[in-house]
Amino acid sequence: MGGMTLCQRFLFCTSPFSHQRLQVVANPTLISWNYPCKFQKFTNQPLLCKRSHTAVSSSSSMESPPEGYRRNVGVCLINPSKKIFAASRLDIPDAWQMPQGGIDEGEDPRNAAMRELREETGVASAEVLAEVPYWVTYDFPPQVRERLKIQWGSDWKGQVQKWFLLKFTGKEEEINLLGDETAKAEFGEWSWMSPDQVVELAVDFKKPVYREVLTVFAPHLQNDSPED
Repeated sequence: MGGMTLCQRFLFCTSPFSHQRLQVVANPTLISWNYPCKFQKFTNQPLLCKRSHTAVSSSSSMESPPEGYRRNVGVCLINPSKKIFAASRLDIPDAWQMPQGGIDEGEDPRNAAMRELREETGVASAEVLAEVPYWVTYDFPPQVRERLKIQWGSDWKGQVQKWFLLKFTGKEEEINLLGDETAKAEFGEWSWMSPDQVVELAVDFKKPVYREVLTVFAPHLQNDSPED
């Protein structure tokens, strides 16, 4: 298919892919969670690559990631068409990202990846295809660091991430941005995207991470045959 399928839990911004104007909601926390999930088709837009100066560092040691960084996992979830799952943040509606989250004390990173995916998207039908064989580190911009310091009660320089590539083996009806309802919802919309689109719509300080991770996973993201 030439377009992207996007699930709208609620309307709160002007979608970058739609010619329709969506209702603006000033405070996302006041949104009702009872809206039905609707699917719409959006045509792909050519994306311009923006240069980012954010530095990304890598560490090959699983046992000793750099100090001062929050241990985290990232999930690159792909469908049978090799498109990547991305979702827009409730707190930053024009910023899209792949699922990610913190690793609990003593938790295996692979188990953390499956847990975070389930908590954030409701998806349990997935299998691990590959992983980035090292930690990827990024720094928080100063304003983000200050906000998260208040939110988390800890002052982290940034996050050190272990990334996993997962194949979605279920049906799209399984995707639910309320997740498994064990954690607060983080996303408002979701879509299947190309690697370029995932990078383009990410916040600037995550773009270098996404480029690196998607380069590692590139052999798994090639379509065997052209799309219909």
